[in-house]
Amino acid sequence: MEKQEFSFLSADGKTSIHAAVWIPAVPVRAIVEVSHGVSEHILRYESLAAYLTERGFAVIGHDHLGHGSSVIPGAPRLYLGPPGSWETATRDLDTCRRLARKRFGRLPLFLLGHSMGSFLARTYLIRYPGTVDGAILVGTGQMSPAVLAVGSALARAECRRLGETQISPLVERLAFGPYNKPFSPARTPYDWLSLDPSNVDAYLADPLCGGIPTVGLFRELLYGLRLIRDPQALRNMNLATPVLFLSGAMDPVGGCGRGVQAAFRSFRRAGVRDVSLRLYPQLRHEILNEASREDVYQDLCQWLECHLDA
Repeated sequence: MEKQEFSFLSADGKTSIHAAVWIPAVPVRAIVEVSHGVSEHILRYESLAAYLTERGFAVIGHDHLGHGSSVIPGAPRLYLGPPGSWETATRDLDTCRRLARKRFGRLPLFLLGHSMGSFLARTYLIRYPGTVDGAILVGTGQMSPAVLAVGSALARAECRRLGETQISPLVERLAFGPYNKPFSPARTPYDWLSLDPSNVDAYLADPLCGGIPTVGLFRELLYGLRLIRDPQALRNMNLATPVLFLSGAMDPVGGCGRGVQAAFRSFRRAGVRDVSLRLYPQLRHEILNEASREDVYQDLCQWLECHLDA
């Protein structure tokens, strides 16, 4: 496997987006584009890339706006941008896809999104139907309209009160505070991430992980969450694009399975013809980094193999 890091200009017209591609030592059979989660970065997916490249899959992805190394000097971390920047981040996914196509040609290309990255991937399926050959949604979920309405109103109010590049402990507490409750007494504030303490410790030790997102990011995230549960918006997807949902059964982002199942059912109601769901007992949010991650990798790779020819 060879790793190459590069950059491209964001759709915001000013931010240099840090990206990476992992190239197999064997002939490339297909491409997997990775969309990472909030408060992390693309290089955390090296273990997954190593597994996939051994099997002939090139892996590509980038740090989203305001994350990792995709931050303008002097700009705040964990800030996507002004109103509408959720769509900008979605356009960056398409730029990365086009760069992958330019490099590897018309090989099958699959989009894999984790957590916030899965919400961006679901937005991508709505905005760019038919441009990928399948999607894998990891650690995703679905909130109720009432929760989204209250959260959106609060985020907008805090943007007006504090400024959208600032942080609000109140918004952060309401957004992430409940996640650790099922795992009390918790060893760290991030026990909800993983059943494996070493994975939690690695996250805490990574200077490009963690931190409180800006209220502007919360505003954009809630916009995206409202969009991806809209039945009319879902009907804009290419209904022939296969979709796989993977989640830990104890992942609070997915409502410990309930929110993932709700999202899965919404895809079925929209008419997606090939959609499947796998929940892993006991596992939490970061199933791609758990001690038992190879079980998840095997299921993911089996699904990719089944959809290569399709």
